[in-house]
Amino acid sequence: MIVVGQVWLSPMEPAWKMVPEMCRKALADWDKAITGLVEELMSILCEGLGIKRDKLKEWSCLEGRLSISHYYPQCPQPELTVGLTAHTDPTVLTVLVQNEIGGLLQVKCGEQWVEVEPVPGAIVVNIGDLLQMMSNYIYRSVEHRVLANNVEGARVSVAHLFNPSNREKLFGPFPELISAEKPAVYHEFLHEDFMRRFLSKEIVGKSKIDFYRINNTKDE
Repeated sequence: MIVVGQVWLSPMEPAWKMVPEMCRKALADWDKAITGLVEELMSILCEGLGIKRDKLKEWSCLEGRLSISHYYPQCPQPELTVGLTAHTDPTVLTVLVQNEIGGLLQVKCGEQWVEVEPVPGAIVVNIGDLLQMMSNYIYRSVEHRVLANNVEGARVSVAHLFNPSNREKLFGPFPELISAEKPAVYHEFLHEDFMRRFLSKEIVGKSKIDFYRINNTKDE
């Protein structure tokens, strides 16, 4: 069994009454610290694309923040159990911290699954589907999964998901990244429609973003 807890931190006011009192200040402090870090990281990613540093911030990508916590107790029959199926995140960025229980989080590298071993004090950052599409396929979202826990002790992870707060805005490849040599790889879409499509399908691979792919483009 996987125990999951989630709290929206922005743009709406967090439902603090649903958060254990002993965790409220820690979560608020963590949200403030990680948002500052991700703001700088988004600036660096924009710079890498050759666009203005605050482009992602202007597109409200820091403002839709969701914290999701997972608790994976030891499973008596891990060979018969799925932890979290292979998927990519429907985000701009996902930032994750995990405890010392390793061997469960894996990322796909080519056709191989590679373990992400916990490193004390380290933060795992995943590029999500939205950034893949907004970067016109320059940045790629990472496919990952979590295996059922087969070791003594529980795995705990806390993820911060960063998404645009403006769900009525049209999103798609940044115009600055589209040219005759590099045409748009994806159609424009409403963020609200994208999330509705994601939530209506099983979390499997990248099938949810293939829907927005322009037919005359090919993988590089």
